Amino acid sequence: MTQFFTTTRKYFTLTLLTITTSAFQLGANAQDDNTILGAGGTFVYPLFSKQFSEYNKKTGIQVNYQSIGSGGGILQLTNKTVDFGESDAPLNDDQTNKIGVPVIHIPLCSGAVVITYNIPGLNANLNFTPDVIADIFLGKITNWNDNRITSLNKGINIPSTPILVAHRSDGSGTTNIFTNYLSKVSPEWKAKVGSGTAVNWPSGLGGKGNEGVSGLVKQTPGSIGYVELIYAIQNKMPNGIIKNKKGKFIVPSIASVSAAGNVLIPADSKIFITDTDAPDGYPISGFTWALIYKEQNYNSRSMERAQKLLQLLWWDIHEGQQYCAGLNYASLSKQALAVAENNLKSATYNNKAILK
Repeated sequence: MTQFFTTTRKYFTLTLLTITTSAFQLGANAQDDNTILGAGGTFVYPLFSKQFSEYNKKTGIQVNYQSIGSGGGILQLTNKTVDFGESDAPLNDDQTNKIGVPVIHIPLCSGAVVITYNIPGLNANLNFTPDVIADIFLGKITNWNDNRITSLNKGINIPSTPILVAHRSDGSGTTNIFTNYLSKVSPEWKAKVGSGTAVNWPSGLGGKGNEGVSGLVKQTPGSIGYVELIYAIQNKMPNGIIKNKKGKFIVPSIASVSAAGNVLIPADSKIFITDTDAPDGYPISGFTWALIYKEQNYNSRSMERAQKLLQLLWWDIHEGQQYCAGLNYASLSKQALAVAENNLKSATYNNKAILK
């Protein structure tokens, strides 16, 4: 199954976004100022593919984005080999300390992490409760016809196939969203596993990226995993309908993700919206962020390069939002947009604001 652990681009191939190893080795300061370098999560890769292609048509600016997982994007930003990192999780204290200087978080959109599975002969969207999800991933529920699953899905003939858990093998913001949710709904999960971009999984096999997990699930009978919604849709895979905090079974959709994100956004934008209190909110939702250095004069970067980076991100949170819905992401709320604007305006070059 190792072929599924290698990130592929079967469904989201775009030459514009393919970047060579040598380019990253050179570092962002060695690049033409008309080429912006980024790296980070696979969660947002389908949206970036569309947005950056359209931005190139509009401006001639090329954006090379390496879809390597949020942990990889944070590492690249820490090493100053990219102009921006991308993460589905805000920086933690350890990551912040390693960087050592202020980093701005710019929310870009929000999306759903869905439970997807491969049950032979069954393509139905099954109901799940938080405790059942936690116990499946803890390895306590081991067969698909377990009474706790069948009782939630009466009238559906679920076979006795053994369950195989698929999870991310790389540092992942998608994992952070999912494990943050599990830690909120399951005291046992919180105590034994916890949350983060990478955890010690109690059971299962790992795949690299959302692509790797969706590929592993699609090709492995009896498997279950978690991926960003668009990967399940593009692969024509079923996804779970999940009971939220208010007791409603919620289908993952733009509307239910938007509802989950209809909350107070702090000034630094660092917030998890999992296990939302919103009655119609999908409970495994999360924001994704672009991460940039607050002071842009580093590594001999030019003012022009800094301006073009901020202009790209400003376009992304404004005109670029029109491409969210078509790829099943929720665009920024008015409140989240205001926070994103303020954060971008705080970026400086030689301690002077770049955007006026």
